[in-house]
Parts: sequence; structure tokens; C-alpha cells
Amino acid sequence: MQDDPSKLNPAQQLHETLKQELGKVIFGLEPVLRGLTLAWIANGHALLEGPPGLGKTLLAKALAQLMGGRFGRIQGAADLMPSDLTGLHVFNGDTHNFEFVPGPLFNDVVLVDEINRTGPKTQSALLQAMEESAVTLDRKTYPLPPDFFLIAAQNPMDFEGVYPLLESQLDRFLIRLLLSYPDPDTEVAVLSRYDRPGGGHSEALQTINPLPPELLNQARTAAAAVHVEPALYRYGAALAGASRDHPRLSLGLSPRGLLAVMRLARVEALLLGRDYLLPDDMRAVAPLAVGHRLLPTSEAQLEGFDALQIYREIEAQVPAPRAAESF
Repeated sequence: MQDDPSKLNPAQQLHETLKQELGKVIFGLEPVLRGLTLAWIANGHALLEGPPGLGKTLLAKALAQLMGGRFGRIQGAADLMPSDLTGLHVFNGDTHNFEFVPGPLFNDVVLVDEINRTGPKTQSALLQAMEESAVTLDRKTYPLPPDFFLIAAQNPMDFEGVYPLLESQLDRFLIRLLLSYPDPDTEVAVLSRYDRPGGGHSEALQTINPLPPELLNQARTAAAAVHVEPALYRYGAALAGASRDHPRLSLGLSPRGLLAVMRLARVEALLLGRDYLLPDDMRAVAPLAVGHRLLPTSEAQLEGFDALQIYREIEAQVPAPRAAESF
């Protein structure tokens, strides 16, 4: 943490607080915590990919505790129905009316664990919630909490019993974060902290102090105020256009994907202490925003190319604005 917190902008304050508070219960996930900071301030949702047992549920619970909100967990399964997420109308015999019983989506922080074990119909139930922060049932729309934040955990595709996420579903996630097994020192820290009957997770979560009031809104206001030169918009459009014409990609970067890059880049600039955007900010956050949106052709996959590798080729070919143009 920097020496004088009073000199930090709101985004930096939020990031430092998140690292400090979640660092009480989470070990060795600093890049993931930074990614979640970017997504949270940019008001988007996060997709976590990795094997089970790496602390994804604890991470989501800790984030809910930090924001002082309610936590909801949805366990992905092949027989999960859309109403298991959204809720449903139940007849009340006393009032002789159907009353809405909200599902787990109506929490502040929601973890959808093993999202790719659910079928496409159930996955589609998340689309409106993620895009509009609302759920429509029986022609009536119900708003979700104002700071609704969804974290989904996805199993690797070589696991048994998984369904590929729909392209439209993937595009709703602002970022994708990859989790891997911890190094030996981190694993020892986890064992030392949680090797006891019951694990001690509930007690650990109680040590997390909520964020200062309004800090999240202040960080979002600051991100919206970051100055972006028109040359950077043209640079982003050129990158997206090149991805749509690339021979190794069957699906390029959508306008929503490009907006994700720009929103994340604004927050990245703030975390680096600037109130203006540079091409380097866009390059820094691009792996988080484009890897799950681009679809390599089958030939490219057989040749061993992945989406990020192809995108880096595109970045190398598209000239970035000069300093005088971007600021």
C-alpha cells in the first residue's frame, strides 16, 4: 500500500482496501483480485475458469462481505431450471393471489458455480440479469440490487459433463480470469489458515470490514471522467475491425467487446494514477476482455493457435496512436 492513502484516487483506494481486506482470507490470488477490482468498478461481471477447490466460493463470499451485501450461490447442474435462478410465482391460499418468490439472483453478489454444467436454456436465463440488472417473469420486470455483481465459475472444457457456454453468454461477461494451482508457499499459508474442523471460513469472513460508504460510486464516477482522445476510439475500432477480417478467426470482437476493453482501460488508467487514457492501458486489459469473445477457426485450433495469441498478432499489426494523438 502506498504511504499516504489521502493521495490515492477513489479507484486506488478501493483496490488497496480490497487487497487488504480480502487478503485476510484469500491467499495467492493478487492478479485475480486486481481483475475483480477492474470489473467491479467498470460495472461488469466476471467469469472465473479453473479446476475446483481453488477458493472461488470463498472469494465471492468475501467480496459480498466487503460490499456489505447479501451473497447468493447457484450450483450448476444438468437438471437446473431457469426458475431455480430467477424465482417463480407461488399461489398464496390466504390472499388468493400469486406472489413472487425471488430466486438467488436477487442478491448483491451471486456466484454461479460450474456454470457450464447447466444446459443452454438455463444459461440463457442469465442474459437479461447480466445485461439489464433485471428479471422479467410473466410479463412483469423485477429490478436486481443496484450493485448486482455476478461471478461465474467455469470448469475446463475437458471435464466430464460440461456444456460449452453460448457465444452470447460469454459476451455478457466483462472479463475472464484464469485460476491455477497455488505455489508451495501459498498452499502452506492456506493449510495453516484453514486446516481445522469446519475449515474456519465463516470466522475468517467476519474479519472483513465493509468498504467505506460511497467509495465504489466515487471510483465509478472517476472512471467515467477519464479523458479519452478520439484517436484511441479509432484505434479500438481498427483493432476490432481487424479481428473480424482475420483469417484465423470465425468470430471477431463485437462492439460490446470493444466497449469492455475501453471500460476496463479507464479503470486501469486510474489504478496507475492517471486521469487520461493511453494505448498501453488498452493493451494491458485486452487479455481479460477478448480471450473469451474471439473464436478461432477449427483450422487455427488444429494448428495450435488460441484467441489471445491471434489477438496479439492483430495488436502488432495495427499501429497505435502516437503520444501526441492519444493525449
